Amino acid sequence: MMVPVYSHIAANKRRTFFLFFLFALLFAAAGYLLGLYIEEPVAGVVLAGILFIVMTLISYYGGQGVVTSMAGARPASREREPYLYNTVEALSIAAGRPVPKLYIIETDVPNAFAAGRNPKHAVIAVTRGLLNRLNRLELEGVIAHEMAHINNYDILLATVAMVLAGTIVFISYTVRRMFWFGGGRSRRRSGGQAQLLALLAIVFLAILAPLFAQLLKFAISRQREFLADATAADFTGYPEGLASALEKISAAQVPDSPIDNEALRGLYIVNPALGAHEAIKRASILFSTHPPTSERIKRLRSM
Repeated sequence: MMVPVYSHIAANKRRTFFLFFLFALLFAAAGYLLGLYIEEPVAGVVLAGILFIVMTLISYYGGQGVVTSMAGARPASREREPYLYNTVEALSIAAGRPVPKLYIIETDVPNAFAAGRNPKHAVIAVTRGLLNRLNRLELEGVIAHEMAHINNYDILLATVAMVLAGTIVFISYTVRRMFWFGGGRSRRRSGGQAQLLALLAIVFLAILAPLFAQLLKFAISRQREFLADATAADFTGYPEGLASALEKISAAQVPDSPIDNEALRGLYIVNPALGAHEAIKRASILFSTHPPTSERIKRLRSM
């Protein structure tokens, strides 16, 4: 398994650099178009460059903080969560890896995710429902799965992609509102050319938002879940623990889940949208970053 794992890690790092590069190009193009609209193309590119640098630093160094904040997670204390700490510390010692920071999401819906940029700067968040529903072997399987994502640098790719995609979506929304609510009146002296540039910028940014949303989904490969499952099973020596945990977690997802944030779905061990109404569920499965849970369980039990 070592060759595929190291190959996967190298591929994740390449994809991360590609995302940064593509993000820079898209920002430069957007800045240039908006600069043409205000008759200051150089200023537009410079402002876009500054924003790119800021968001790159935030996504790389502070991405885990953004993710935990969006998820409504709070730091777990050793005094209140000794069971969780003991489990994670034991697995970290066995793996020879740093103990990740631990977070709790106060909801009865069981689930978990990992985020960060590398094994030294990573977090694992679990819900209260996960701790209440799983036995020790099942919890070890889930934690081992999340630690596999950390070791494989899946979390770097997923965290960076989520923050950058969210930035593009926000900029797209802001620019559309700016043009729709008065922005188009600010450059009447340029006549039809300004209106055309405004239209181009709106179309460009309107396309960028869903493009980055899809890029996020495709960048986070479904194969990463199979690899993390296999790594966790190999690490704990008990595939049934994770298989049983996946059964419990997938069966307990609910409609209108408090953890079902579209931007974060790809991070969770089980897609929170599985508990959505049937039409939404079918669409979620079609475009999901996760393979079917039943297939994951089948593979684990065949080991």
